[in-house]
Amino acid sequence: MPIPKFLQSYLPSYNVNHLDKNDPSVASEIITQILNLGDDKAVAWIFENFTIDKIRDAVKNPQKGVWNEESLNYWKQILKIGKIVDSDKAILNIYPI
Repeated sequence: MPIPKFLQSYLPSYNVNHLDKNDPSVASEIITQILNLGDDKAVAWIFENFTIDKIRDAVKNPQKGVWNEESLNYWKQILKIGKIVDSDKAILNIYPI
């Protein structure tokens, strides 16, 4: 199933016409980018289209260097996630050493 056009601005590196939300290789990327940057409508779409377990997994096992610290901490609390794997490495650092 294709991704709706209104999500394109949250996935700028991708053409949403060519993404399938059911493809496991892109589901985590879609969830991450929308939880990290999305508005209420986009976040609602995530919760309507992915299981809570899939969403929790994307937050609990974050991609490296893509999360805003505030967003990751927010979703950790909302989704009641204890420990996040490599949370320090997940945070986007615009001032790397």
